[in-house]
Amino acid sequence: MRKTMAPKKSKRPQEEPWTHLDARGRASMVDVGEKSVTRREAVAEAWVRLSPKVYEQIVSGKIAKGDVFAVCRVAGISAGKRASEWIPLAHPLFVEKIAVDIEPEKSSGRIRFIATAVLSGKTGVEMEALVAVSAAALTLYDMCKAVDRGIVIGPIRLLRKSGGRSGLWMVQETPEAAARPGSRRTAKPRA
Repeated sequence: MRKTMAPKKSKRPQEEPWTHLDARGRASMVDVGEKSVTRREAVAEAWVRLSPKVYEQIVSGKIAKGDVFAVCRVAGISAGKRASEWIPLAHPLFVEKIAVDIEPEKSSGRIRFIATAVLSGKTGVEMEALVAVSAAALTLYDMCKAVDRGIVIGPIRLLRKSGGRSGLWMVQETPEAAARPGSRRTAKPRA
């Protein structure tokens, strides 16, 4: 039988403990039973870079498989509702709202997906928003791969979350900065 070792203690005292590890260092679902129910919201984004040819075909509605944006939006909403099936330690949640917005950016030939997930509950909806934009971006790739297999997905990141014990958190950098190697992609919590 394989032995599981406990995680090493951090040398940095300000670092928070890993919430998905038990005392022996094994993966564990967080117990949210004692948490308060609060209104929680999360917003995430995913960028997709396309060739000029594919970009034009998408925005002009000329992709053979149909309305790319409509299918991506539905895929994102559907996947966000099932985030716990994608992410093993995520809690199954009764999400009250998931919206997927789509912003074509002609100057760069990119598409930006923005998902907002909302609920009143004991745990956050960050994973639901992140899964929603991921599924929307992957769906765009699937619908357009016959025309261009060189489509690039990323970055994908959380932009904002609110509610719960930690309150409001907002990203502090641009997507271009986040895409740079070595970027920490962090922000300070806000009250």
